[in-house]
Amino acid sequence: MTKTFRMLAATAAFSALAFAAQAQDKVTIGLAVANLQADFFNQIKESVEKSAKEQGIEVVTVDAKGDSATQVSQIQDLITRQVKALIYIPAGATAATVPVKAAKEANIPVVTVDRNPEGAPGDTFIATDSVAAAKELGDYVCKVSGGTGVLAIIQGQLGTTPEQDRDKGFSEAMKNCPGIKEAGRQASNAWMQDEGFAIAQDMLQRNPTINIFFGRADALALGAAQAAKVGGVTDAIIVGFDGDRAGLEAVKAGTLKATMTQQTQGMGRLALKSALDLIKGEKPPAEQLQPATLTTADNAEGFIKEHP
Repeated sequence: MTKTFRMLAATAAFSALAFAAQAQDKVTIGLAVANLQADFFNQIKESVEKSAKEQGIEVVTVDAKGDSATQVSQIQDLITRQVKALIYIPAGATAATVPVKAAKEANIPVVTVDRNPEGAPGDTFIATDSVAAAKELGDYVCKVSGGTGVLAIIQGQLGTTPEQDRDKGFSEAMKNCPGIKEAGRQASNAWMQDEGFAIAQDMLQRNPTINIFFGRADALALGAAQAAKVGGVTDAIIVGFDGDRAGLEAVKAGTLKATMTQQTQGMGRLALKSALDLIKGEKPPAEQLQPATLTTADNAEGFIKEHP
């Protein structure tokens, strides 16, 4: 009995040590998302979590709901939990550098996605090549409008990477299309549809000749489409950016003329891979820019069925 008892005790002790070692080796990654109300961010979250589950990796996801101060606090909590790496989608330009600096002080590598804090970039930055994509969208607008029209732009959050890059690319296209005159632009605070509606409605009241809208996100473009309908503007060319599910459905239905579909699923997988590479001491490229696809009624259905 004594020998058997000792064997059982030794086996139990070995199992406990093995379990402790396994727990110690378990990789936990923090995922700080700007706002899960936005389908774009939700798709990235879904992709990261799905890929992590397939690899036995734990992901702790926090949602800032668009508030920078909340996000700073959430990321401090992730640092306290000693996550091995941080995947970070800034909630805005305000205080965006704080989480990166805090994580790096704790020797936690940072993968920034979609937005890269100026002055404190992530170890690698993953995003759509929004300059090239927005230029392609602008060229398309010039083509389908016949090169003439009155343009209104509903901007995203000022100071954020997507807003700056989309402005740069679209402006390049408009330089080659002098027949389109910009009537005005106004920034949103959170890229939301209700903001797009209110801004577009105000623009149309001030200038009823507007017949082209560029919403810097699909939600903003959908708000503009709603305002155009209410205002009796039936022939407006309205384009968005993102390739959100609602945006794709609107393109298919003809409510939006076009959008640029971003590779949200691919970006999520790449973000996780980059985080794991950084944990292993490998150095991914400083920038990993992905192409977007001009999406019209001709090809929207394919992206609705399977998002890239």
